[in-house]
Amino acid sequence: MAPIDPKIQSRLIRDLEPAVAVELERHVATTKDWYPHEYVPWSEGRTFAGPLNGDAWEAKDSKLTAIAQDSLILNLLTEDNLPSYHTEIATAMSRDGAWNTWINRWTAEEARHGIVIRDYLMATRGVDPNELEDLRMAHMTAGYQTPYENDMLHTVSYVTFQELATRISHRNTGRISNDQTCEGMLARVALDENLHMLFYRNLLGAALDLEPNAAMIAIKDVVVNFQMPGAGMPGWGRKSVQIALAGIYDPKSHIEGVIAPVLRAWNIFNREDFTGEGAAARDELAAYIASAEVDVSKFVEKRDAHFDRLEARGQNPIRLVD
Repeated sequence: MAPIDPKIQSRLIRDLEPAVAVELERHVATTKDWYPHEYVPWSEGRTFAGPLNGDAWEAKDSKLTAIAQDSLILNLLTEDNLPSYHTEIATAMSRDGAWNTWINRWTAEEARHGIVIRDYLMATRGVDPNELEDLRMAHMTAGYQTPYENDMLHTVSYVTFQELATRISHRNTGRISNDQTCEGMLARVALDENLHMLFYRNLLGAALDLEPNAAMIAIKDVVVNFQMPGAGMPGWGRKSVQIALAGIYDPKSHIEGVIAPVLRAWNIFNREDFTGEGAAARDELAAYIASAEVDVSKFVEKRDAHFDRLEARGQNPIRLVD
């Protein structure tokens, strides 16, 4: 990762304050408050085994597809680490003025996501509650530390892509869940993620106008090294592979649904204000994307062949179809 001059970062935090205020005002005017409890089918719930002598969870209790269970667990565990994300973002940005107001607003809105997903899973007995709690403890105890500590440009670039990636993951999890209630809940969560993405995308766009070379370096670093914040959590490897095979979030959606539209919005490959290291970073980014597109084609071809074999054996694998 290329270091960004701390003086540039400090100057940008100061000079971007008006843009933060504008985006905050736009966000508040655009978003609509919602209530997690309204998206949970409480009447389906019953007491679990334990001190209240309820019924132990059994796999047959869940009406969700197995892949939806895996995806919901990963998505929820990712949302659970919100305290770590708040700390990292507040440290990288600013605890004053419009910056601070936004960070606190973002945190409050993001907290709804973990609340509603967990309540839904408990009320519907969607996943093993003991396993989920054990995973939560392990994941939150490990915490999350960004590779872009105290670095506003890299952080804003990262969360722009990450928010859009999360929106796609939530939305597609709902689509494959086999439950209209789950789909409606996750569609509402995904709407929040999209609005958050727009805030960060527009803010980074303003940074590109003020410091194009530094911003371009940060964008390149983030895209080339991108990982979801949940990478490394217990069960991530197996679950993420199955999620990719099902089409919930895969290399194709990452490059075509996340990276490409954001770069278009920033007009990265048509700008004429990059020089020196900024221009070199754009060239490196272009080469990376070209290579990634080849990898995407290979992945899709292999996945299609895999499903063709399963269907030829009379199996009916669950997957999203474009």
